[in-house]
Amino acid sequence: MENNTAKHTVLQLGALITLYVSISFLVVLLFSIINLRFEDAAESYWQIESSTSSLRVAIAMLLVFFPTYLALTRQVNKNRRTETNSAYLGLTKWLLYLSLLVGGGVLLGDAVAVILSFLEGELTTRFVLKAAVLMLIVGAAFYYYLQDARGYWLTREKESKLYGLAMAVVVTAAIVMGFFNSQTPNTIREMKLDETQISDLQQIQWKIEEALAVSSSTVPASLEEAYDGFPIPEAPEDRAAYSYEVTEQGFNLCATFSRDSNTEQEMWGPTFDKTALIRNGNSWQYKEGRYCFERIVN
Repeated sequence: MENNTAKHTVLQLGALITLYVSISFLVVLLFSIINLRFEDAAESYWQIESSTSSLRVAIAMLLVFFPTYLALTRQVNKNRRTETNSAYLGLTKWLLYLSLLVGGGVLLGDAVAVILSFLEGELTTRFVLKAAVLMLIVGAAFYYYLQDARGYWLTREKESKLYGLAMAVVVTAAIVMGFFNSQTPNTIREMKLDETQISDLQQIQWKIEEALAVSSSTVPASLEEAYDGFPIPEAPEDRAAYSYEVTEQGFNLCATFSRDSNTEQEMWGPTFDKTALIRNGNSWQYKEGRYCFERIVN
């Protein structure tokens, strides 16, 4: 009996932990969807990227933790309906009330954050939707577990299962909405390849700039000359090779991109510095397809 009590208690703890992880990331997911669907002109590119990243993390967490929560809760409820050990049932009730206290504190903190965002200028529509999401999710969870602590669901197995089914429908709908508001994995991969190519081209440009400093502003005839035996960055295997060509004013660096660059992604806009070795060396805006960065050398 003691071994069963220990096992059942661990299962109860696991169910409560996965519950609050699931609730937290369901809130994160829905908040991220609201941020992306109701755009705010005052937001920066990085704030939008943060919402997109949070959305993907929330989907991944829910896909793992929510089914685990359902499985553990089903087993816990089954144990409680058949268990006669008063010590275990009493401990379970304490765990439920304690978890409600801790979870309530955390979620009240979320409520404070929502109100603070509104006071700092967030759109009224966003504030109302986030407040509604928080009230509905927290209200549903607290209602279920307050009733559970009182033993309400022990004699109402069918109603308990229907409540769980409704929760599963809500979470599934939220995940589907999240997928519709996020780029596909292939699109994200292509964007990362674009970023990798920009990093490679920047490295190549720095190497050319080093060669210019050494050779009194004579543009290297080839990348092999600029790198002098060191490895030259290569394009990802499913992209066209980088190209380098000397021009009358300087040189061109070319690569193939999957989409246009986001002008808001650069912290500083392109400048034209007449005193630098490469006058327009910090401009990295590009267009979809084959694109060449034209550099002017002093």
